[in-house]
Amino acid sequence: MSLLFLGVGNLHRGDDGVGPYLAHKMAESGVLDSCGVEVLPHSGEGASLIHLWEDQKKVVIVDCMKTGLPLGTVRRFDAVKEKLNSGVFRYSSHLFGLAEATEIARQLGKLPPAMIIYGIEGISFSFEEPRSAEVDAILPEVEFAVIKDFQQEV
Repeated sequence: MSLLFLGVGNLHRGDDGVGPYLAHKMAESGVLDSCGVEVLPHSGEGASLIHLWEDQKKVVIVDCMKTGLPLGTVRRFDAVKEKLNSGVFRYSSHLFGLAEATEIARQLGKLPPAMIIYGIEGISFSFEEPRSAEVDAILPEVEFAVIKDFQQEV
């Protein structure tokens, strides 16, 4: 069992690209290397998500969400303890995405022992739109939270 960070989304769809952007940034900086964390960007396709996390000790995910909260709001979900509303993470091109994969994995007993999801409220989801300034502004706080989650494991 090991530790995994997934940045979920599409880099070419505005705020939806926040997860992969953060994954690339953290992988390049090596900030999670000392914790032994594998860092991956991911499109959010549900079936492959389950395959990636099923044998992990802990998984932390960052994805964009749309809930009606103020732009740039961050919510932390404990996916092992709480059910995810599929409408929250519905802004990908996949019909079977993060929320659905989480709930199916729960039913199949394939969730890791610990799985945290950070949802960042977005507004820009169209192809080739830039990320919102409010989403970019919150990234240092989210990065710090992800690092802290993994440092608890070391």
